[in-house]
Order: sequence, then C-alpha cells, then structure tokens
Amino acid sequence: MCEFCTKHGEGKKWYLEMKNYAGELLHEQLSHTLQEASGATTRLAWANRFWESFVMPAVTGVKSPTGSFTAQTPEQEKLEHFGQVLPIEDVEQVLDRVDSITRMPCGCRFLTTGKTDRRYCFGLGLDQWGVLGRFPDAKASLEVLDNRQARKLFRDYDREGLVHSIWTGVTPYVIGICNCDRDCGAYKWQIEMAQNKSFFRAEYVAAIDWERCNGCKRCFRQCQFGALFYSSALAKVHADAARCYGCGVCRATCKQDAIALKPRAQVPEAAGLW
Repeated sequence: MCEFCTKHGEGKKWYLEMKNYAGELLHEQLSHTLQEASGATTRLAWANRFWESFVMPAVTGVKSPTGSFTAQTPEQEKLEHFGQVLPIEDVEQVLDRVDSITRMPCGCRFLTTGKTDRRYCFGLGLDQWGVLGRFPDAKASLEVLDNRQARKLFRDYDREGLVHSIWTGVTPYVIGICNCDRDCGAYKWQIEMAQNKSFFRAEYVAAIDWERCNGCKRCFRQCQFGALFYSSALAKVHADAARCYGCGVCRATCKQDAIALKPRAQVPEAAGLW
C-alpha cells in the first residue's frame, strides 16, 4: 500500500479512515514541521488561503496575485497538499463517509486554460471550513449535493474518461476529490513534464482478459497514462502494469467486460510503484 496508508491509515486505505476527515484535525495547532511545509498554523488557516487564492480565482475568473501553496519539494508536498488516484468504487466509499459534498470550479483548470466553465472539483466538508457563508460571490458557482447526486456525476465522469483523485489540505486531512483530464496542472507536472510528483497511483492496476477482449480499442483511447497497448497481430489490447495508475476509467468504455482491477500488491511488476 502507499506510504500514506502506513502513516495515516494504520495499514488500511488512508482515505477511508474517518479520523482523516475530523474537525479536530482541521482546528488543531500544527507541528513545527507541518507549519514550515504549509505556511499555516492550522489546517483551517491553510484551507482559507487555499480557498481565497485557488478556488475563488476559478469562481471569479480573476487570477490571484499570491500563490496557494508553500511546499517546494515532493516531500514537502506530501505534508501540505498531495493526492492519490482512486477508482470509482473507492470514490463512492469516500462519498459514503462525508457529511457535505460541494461541487465547484476547478482552480487547476483555470490556471492552465483560463476556463471556468466546468465544475470538476468536489469539496468535502466545506461547511466545517465556514467558507460557504463568507464568500457570497461564489454561491452561484457552487452546488451542495447529496450522496445520490454526487454518485451520478462521478459515474458520468468515469464514462467520460476523467481520472478521480483525492487530495489533502495539510496531510492527512482530506479536503476534496478532483476529476482530471490533461488540463489538470498536477497531471501536466507529473505525467507530461515529469517535473514534480503530486499524487500517488491507485491501490490497483488494470488487467485485460484476452478471452473477452475483441480489440475494439475503446479503452485504448480512454487511458490518460499511456498504459494500454494494441497488438495488430493479435487484435487485442494489453495493459502495462508498470505504467498503469489504476484509475479504472478504461473499464467504463469496455462493452465486453474484459477489464478488471487487481490490487497493486498482487502484481509483482507494479507492487512497489506509486
């Protein structure tokens, strides 16, 4: 399992641990190490800065003159704001654990494209932050959803090929889930430019059943990580476990039910890749 599971999940999936959503984490005084990494004394102070300098620009269409994040190295990022790819099943388990879900514009997409028209980000527990009443200009761009509504949207995004990822706001406190394509800043930095590691791979990898695969290549077009390869000789698609991020969106487009997710720990060539 990823290092967050060891450090913050007691050997289980860290993002399914209720303690990582607790208000106590939000308000507690941060350690000196976390203060240095995050530039904040509490997670609430960090969340307010994140909202003002990252979310609000996407709401208003006006870029912030100040940055959202303090971390400079991957190790500091893991302490401040870090993510992990999730398949839809784990997303739905997260949604079952939270009290409030707010759909909002994507600050990442605004920074990379200047667009504010798509609301692919979902804040978790924003009522604990107290931001919903303090930013009246943002209300028109926010949607407070129930579990059923959120599940439907995530399933739609899954079919659309958007990769789901969960994020911390001063680790291990969970602040939200994103649905990303190649416009995502974290994707660009980590996958396209290989400059900085911002998120872990999922706890799974994709496996293709060649008995079922008919070589239609729908999954091939869905993959954002270059993990699927097509064999013209065999007219089949192969999943490279060493490249796979385990998002599972390839399954959503497979009409043959030929793709399954296997636990990463059970696949030797992928077990240690995060």
